[in-house]
Amino acid sequence: MSEVKTIFELSKEYLSALEIAIEEKNSAFIRDTMEGVNSADISALLDELNADMAKYVIDILDNEVGAEIIEDLEEDTRTKFLENFTPKEVADYITEMDSDDAVDIINELPAKTREEVISEIIDPDTAAHIHELMRYDEDCAGGLMAKEMIIANLNWNIVQTIEEIRRQRENVDRIYSVYVVDDKYKLLGKVSVKDILLANDNTHISEIYDDDVISVETYMDEEEVADIMRKYDLDVVPVVNLQGKLVGRITIDDIVDVITDQAEEDRQLMSGISSDVEEDDTIWVILKARLPWLIIGLVGGIVGAYVIRGFEDQIQTITGLALFIPLIMATGGNVGVQSSTLVVQSLATKSVFTDSLGKRLLKMVAIAMFTGLVLGSISFLVVYLYGEVKLGLVVAIALQAVVLLASFTGTATPLILDKLGINPALASGPFITTANDMLGITVYLLIANLLL
Repeated sequence: MSEVKTIFELSKEYLSALEIAIEEKNSAFIRDTMEGVNSADISALLDELNADMAKYVIDILDNEVGAEIIEDLEEDTRTKFLENFTPKEVADYITEMDSDDAVDIINELPAKTREEVISEIIDPDTAAHIHELMRYDEDCAGGLMAKEMIIANLNWNIVQTIEEIRRQRENVDRIYSVYVVDDKYKLLGKVSVKDILLANDNTHISEIYDDDVISVETYMDEEEVADIMRKYDLDVVPVVNLQGKLVGRITIDDIVDVITDQAEEDRQLMSGISSDVEEDDTIWVILKARLPWLIIGLVGGIVGAYVIRGFEDQIQTITGLALFIPLIMATGGNVGVQSSTLVVQSLATKSVFTDSLGKRLLKMVAIAMFTGLVLGSISFLVVYLYGEVKLGLVVAIALQAVVLLASFTGTATPLILDKLGINPALASGPFITTANDMLGITVYLLIANLLL
């Protein structure tokens, strides 16, 4: 009777079985059940193990698989995890990675360890690529690009080009196209693998290549690169230096990471979290990220309370005034956040055809006037039904004014921040809400003071 083989499943039951296998040094179980498993799933498992157990699993698997697992680990987890490896072991895994991923991981290491790892890299091409890429900032095209790509000289024939593709097949996982350069390595265009395979052996690349190629410069900001790839629906984009020489390529998986990181940063800023934090960060790190805007909100609330106190006698005389303070505050906050969110979204997808600042503000005024008219009319009718005509008029006029002010604040603030080079997402959430709470209370009670 043959032995029943346990099949991998990302579950607590498998995690328990894996821990037992590690304790018993059952390497056969680990190899058999993890054969062909996606590296991201294995990384998720290793996150649940202590460093020694995780290293045991990595050591059992092939270096290529181990490199993919290390790439998929969260940055904080990976940094701690690699402390258990010698520089030589880290270098062996680095050699299996694309050059851009290798540099990202090397840059996460302490300075001394970084130098030791680089000195252990035996392959001269890998070492040269890493040294070149480390010159660039991580948030520009040069820092995102990988050196591995297929390049064909303009004067090559099809046979020479196919030989180059075969030579590079182990270095390049996905061949989107072959880039065409001249003798000085200047980027001229690209040619598809399909066209290469269908052409005659003696055909020269100069006869079949497409000179319509979109490229980016090494110094270009990563967000600009993401915008270009998104706009032209590109899976890969070549990178050139200031002289137009081809120096690397950026693939869509790297840009997805950029877009995800930017969206996460914007989401946290809009939620009032001032820096990048994770749920498993220390209490102190999370507190530092969350407290600043909460304190600002608290200060805003205290200022609002003192504004109300300034009209205390009037509120005591007309008790109905106090009933509508939450309505005014909530409406102003909601309108402000809606306006700022729309502006932040438009700034994230800038276009040369975007309206000027003046047109945007005029459009905002028109929308705010109509919105305030609708909301004010509804509130007036509700209060009027209870026989409070003057109070209904105050609430209606105050809502109109608050909606107009909140719309202006929500629209203008992110535009101004963008002009100043500050992330406009900072304008949303607590900032707009707090500002509009104070404005709303002040406007409401001033109008009441004038009309009642």
